[in-house]
Amino acid sequence: MTTPFPDNPSQPDPSELGGKVRGYWEIMRFHKPIGTWLLAAPTAWALVIASAGWPEPRIFLVFSLGIVVMRAAGCVANDLADRKMDGFVARTQQRPLVTGLMSAREALTLLLLLLVAALILVSFTNALTIQLSLVGAVLAMVYPYMKRVTHLPQFVLGAAFSWAIPMAFAAVTNRLDPGLWWLFAGNLLWTVVYDTQYAMVDREDDLSIGIKSTAILFGHLDRRLIALMQIGALGCFVQVGLVFSLGWPYQLSIGCVALLFGWHQWLIRGREESACFKAFNQSKWIGLIILLGIVGHFWVARVSGT
Repeated sequence: MTTPFPDNPSQPDPSELGGKVRGYWEIMRFHKPIGTWLLAAPTAWALVIASAGWPEPRIFLVFSLGIVVMRAAGCVANDLADRKMDGFVARTQQRPLVTGLMSAREALTLLLLLLVAALILVSFTNALTIQLSLVGAVLAMVYPYMKRVTHLPQFVLGAAFSWAIPMAFAAVTNRLDPGLWWLFAGNLLWTVVYDTQYAMVDREDDLSIGIKSTAILFGHLDRRLIALMQIGALGCFVQVGLVFSLGWPYQLSIGCVALLFGWHQWLIRGREESACFKAFNQSKWIGLIILLGIVGHFWVARVSGT
């Protein structure tokens, strides 16, 4: 088991302004934007599909800011929940609540401010979106504690990261198109895939401190079950194309995603931590590729007049 280093002399004095700023910056993960990209991807997919090409600027701005705020809030909630365990995991030993750059009270105050900001943002939409946002906030706040009670916290994270999809449709159309749930399911499965790869990096540390994850639950079947979920996600994405009549640019993007899934299977074949993290980190390109396929469909449709 790795031991924490709360008194590491290399850490800046938390009373210094620079240290405080760094603490706030890091606890919101602004120095690690991949989580923001992974949350932004399904949000953008849904906004573009629901808007048939390009969302209203006001809605686009609300959701863009909301992505940043809620991702930050989720990270703060996660660090508050894990503050007594992060010091025993190599990857999380330098988080602000472990090193002393921030106190738990400061983090809690920040979390409340972020949630208020999110509520203000969603108030610029409609009643249905506001109602859905409450469910999304609960999912984001509950997720960190699921690692203690179930080996399936990645599915809760998947639901939290996918909840922006019905919210986006509600904000644009003021209703929930049944087809959106295929997009929701595809993104949920994809989230479980990349977060399981991420959990494979911490598997030994998590086992030593009692944290649960799909990586631990799947054991030696991890690659096979990840493959099954990759196939399931692809099936859902194909169905999205059929339900919303998305043309060849979207179909091409899903083909590219299938190739990337295969590449990630090759990367994690030996379960090396660096390779598993590389597969996780490359997931941001999957979200972008699908978005380009969706935007490409509407661009081609507009140019061809169909």
